[in-house]
Amino acid sequence: MAEPILIGRGKAPVHLLPAMANRHGLIAGATGTGKTATLQGLAEGLSAAGVPVFVADVKGDLAGLSQPGRGDARLMERAKTTGPAGYRPAAFPVLFWDLLGKQGHPLRATISELGPLLLSRLLGLNEVQEGVLALAFKLADDEGLLLLDLKDLRALLQHVAEQADTLRATYGMVSAQSVGAIQRGLLQLEEQGGLAFFGEPALDLNDLLLTDAQGRGAINVLAADQLMQRPRLYATFLLWLLSELFEALPEAGDLEKPKLVFFFDEAHLLFKDSSPALIEKVEQVVRLIRSKGVGVFFVTQSPLDLPESVLGQLGNRVQHALRAFTPKDQKTIRAVAETFRASPGLDTEKAISELAIGEALVSILDERGTPTPVMRTLIRPPASRLGAITPDERRATTQMSPVGTRYDETVDRESAFEQLSQPATPPPGSNPWGRAADAVGLPNPWGTPREAPSAPRAPGTRIPSTRLPPRPAPAGRQRQTIAETAVKSVVRSVSSSIGSAIGRQIVRGVLGSILKG
Repeated sequence: MAEPILIGRGKAPVHLLPAMANRHGLIAGATGTGKTATLQGLAEGLSAAGVPVFVADVKGDLAGLSQPGRGDARLMERAKTTGPAGYRPAAFPVLFWDLLGKQGHPLRATISELGPLLLSRLLGLNEVQEGVLALAFKLADDEGLLLLDLKDLRALLQHVAEQADTLRATYGMVSAQSVGAIQRGLLQLEEQGGLAFFGEPALDLNDLLLTDAQGRGAINVLAADQLMQRPRLYATFLLWLLSELFEALPEAGDLEKPKLVFFFDEAHLLFKDSSPALIEKVEQVVRLIRSKGVGVFFVTQSPLDLPESVLGQLGNRVQHALRAFTPKDQKTIRAVAETFRASPGLDTEKAISELAIGEALVSILDERGTPTPVMRTLIRPPASRLGAITPDERRATTQMSPVGTRYDETVDRESAFEQLSQPATPPPGSNPWGRAADAVGLPNPWGTPREAPSAPRAPGTRIPSTRLPPRPAPAGRQRQTIAETAVKSVVRSVSSSIGSAIGRQIVRGVLGSILKG
C-alpha cells in the first residue's frame, strides 16, 4: 500500500491517503496565503508515491519543482515543526509543456478532438452560431473531411456557406451572418495563439503518465503565465484534456493510488460565462472520472467560485485564509465554514479569517471515505525550489525529457483544406467526348484536368488565378488594326439589334465586303 502523503501538522500530522486522492479535492484561499506552496507539496508527495501529476503553472513559480530547494533557515524551521524528517532539498522529474511552444514541448490538439461544444465555448458563440458549427462538424463527418487545424475549419465553413441552398434540405438553414461570426471568432483565436495549438502531432496522453527510473511519477507542468492572458483558451484546453482522459482511460475501480492527479489552477475561469450544457459536462466528467483512476484538484480563491454540483464532489479540502473586508466577504466566509465537518473546540468561521500565511483548515477523506473533522494545520514546506527558475535551467530540463523531439515539428497532412481546395473533376468515363477520343486513340481535345496543388497553402496565401491565358493568333494571320476592331464592334452591335433572318444576311454581306477590302 502506498505511503500517506504528509500535508502538514496540526494537533497531529495530517496526511492525504493516495487511495483517496482520486476522490478529488479543493485548495482555496485569498491571494498570497500559500495556495501555491500547498499545491507544490502535494505534487511532490504524489510524485514520490509514483503518481503522475499535471499542474498549470499560472505564475511561473511551479517550475521550481524541477530544482532542489535552497533550504533557508525559515523553511528548515518550518520543516522541523511539521514533519519528523526535517528539510531535505530534492528535485522531481518534470516535463514542461506549452500551448504556445515557447517554454516547453508544444502541446497540440486537433479541431475534431475539441469538438463543436468546446469550440463554441472557446469562440464565445451564441446558440444559433453554435448550431451552425455543429452542422459543419456533421457535414465533415458525412463527407469524410478531416478537421485538424484552423485552416481546415475555415475551409469547411466556406464550403458550408457556398452550399447553403443545397444543404438546407438535409441539415437545416445556414445563416451567412452566423458563418461570418464564426469566421471572425476563428480569426481572433488565431491571433491569440490558436494557430500553434491546433494541429498535429497531437498530444499522446501516455506521455502524461510516465514515471522515472526511481518509480516517481512525472510532474507535467503547463506553462500558463502567458496563456492566462487568453483565459478562455486556457480553461477550454484543460477541460478538453479532462474529457480526453475520461474517454481514453479504461475503468479502473478503486486503486491503491491514482493513475494521474490533475490540478486545475484558477478554476473559476472554467465556469465563467459557461453555458448550462458545458457546466453539465464538467460535472459529469468530475463525477465519473474517479472510476478511471484520475483525481482532480481545483485551485481557486473561494469555494463559492465553483458550482454546487461540482463542489459536492470534492472530498479533500484545504482552505487557506479568506479576508473579510466587506459584508459580502463575511457572508462568503460564513458559507465556506458551514461546508466543513465541525471540530470540537474550533470556531471554523473565525479561524478562516485568522489563518496566517502557510496555515490552512484541512479536512481529508479517511480510509473509509469519510471526511475528517476540520483541523487547523501548519502546511509543510516543499522540498523543491519555491519560485521561478532560469531559462537555462528550463532548457536543460527540457533537453533531458523522455519525450525528446517528438512534438517539435508540425505535421501538415492532407485534410479538409486540401480536399476542398482540389477542383471538382469528373470521374473517369463520365465524359462522352473523352470516352470517344480515348477509344480511337486520339488526344482528348478538352485537355487534362488541372493538377491539385502539390502542398497546402498557408493561411492567408493568395490563391493563384485560374483565368485562362490569352489565346495566340493563328499562324499567317496579321494582328487586327484598330479600324478593323472598331468596324467589327459596330457590326456586332447592329447584328444584335436586328432580329430577322434577312437582316442578319445583309449584315454578313456588308461585313464580308469590308474585310475583303
